[in-house]
Amino acid sequence: MNGPNPDNKHPMQGFPQVCYISNTVNNPHIIIGDYTYYDDPEDSENFERNVLYHFPFIGDKLIIGKFCALARGVKFIMNGANHNMTGFSTYPFQIFGNGWDSTPMDMASLPYKGDTVIGNDVWIGYEALIMPGVKIGNGAIISSLAVVVSDVPAYTIVGGNPAKALRQRFAPEVIAALEELAWWNWPIEKISRNINLITAGDIAVLQTCV
Repeated sequence: MNGPNPDNKHPMQGFPQVCYISNTVNNPHIIIGDYTYYDDPEDSENFERNVLYHFPFIGDKLIIGKFCALARGVKFIMNGANHNMTGFSTYPFQIFGNGWDSTPMDMASLPYKGDTVIGNDVWIGYEALIMPGVKIGNGAIISSLAVVVSDVPAYTIVGGNPAKALRQRFAPEVIAALEELAWWNWPIEKISRNINLITAGDIAVLQTCV
């Protein structure tokens, strides 16, 4: 009962649009946890195309935890999309050269929101857009077409543009217990033995697995 191979780089048998992505990304600044998958019939193995404006000189990271489900068209806007807003014009003259680069670009003035961090067991719906530096907690659900501009607490459902909290999935004490259990960090053999409890809704019974 070891479960599927998380190192599989290819679409899943019987589900050609679904692919584990932890071993399909080449960018060292994109870190994907085991068993996180991307579902896209147009090329699930090329997840990196959905991480936009991710320039090496910026240095920001996209970090996604384990057991996340990413639907088709999910996009992550990274810090390289930002323009300097301290002057009168936001136009990046310097990158076009031919004399326009005589004034150096003020990198320190570029808005920088930090790394984008997605927790574990997060479900991100169809064509959701995650903005730079957003932190999404464990067990959260991001509705289809949501534009996430601020942090999302654990086990919270958000939707809309800009995304707003719709409701918490469980009572606060249950969320606290799930955060403490952190079942996604259990050995895969233990997860496999207890899938029926992990996918059920009785926290007291799940706690007996510790």
